Amino acid sequence: MEEKLDAIDRKILAELTENARIPVAELARKVGLSKTPVALRIRHLEEIGLITGYRAILSPMKLGLTNVTYLEVSMNDTREHALQQFNAAVRAIPEVEECYMIAGGCDYLLKVRSRDMNHFRQILADKISSLPHISNTSSHVSMEAVVEQNFNLG
Repeated sequence: MEEKLDAIDRKILAELTENARIPVAELARKVGLSKTPVALRIRHLEEIGLITGYRAILSPMKLGLTNVTYLEVSMNDTREHALQQFNAAVRAIPEVEECYMIAGGCDYLLKVRSRDMNHFRQILADKISSLPHISNTSSHVSMEAVVEQNFNLG
């Protein structure tokens, strides 16, 4: 069910998306309410599952993970049990930053972070290629991140 958001909720979400550590008093000032109604709105947005959590966003570059490769994965079995096995196994690979089941020329699209191409080749050989039910993969190396951002209502 899609939630109806008013202008204040949208402002709160925009501010929290920009800085989840903003003090409630400052957030209240920015959205034009007092602290208690803002705190109640935040709690409501959490309870209905619109806000799913808060986290620190790490810099992959500062961690030395400068290489991004998108990997198309085709499956040799797309029955539900096989997909569930693949999904569980791919979640256990920390270098896989994102994984989407897609419609099109392949079955999955993975975003893999690595130190360099040698590291990616090792991840592909040792971890990804051993995932269940894979028939083939195709790699696309990113040269530059043009847009990379958190989802924003703005």
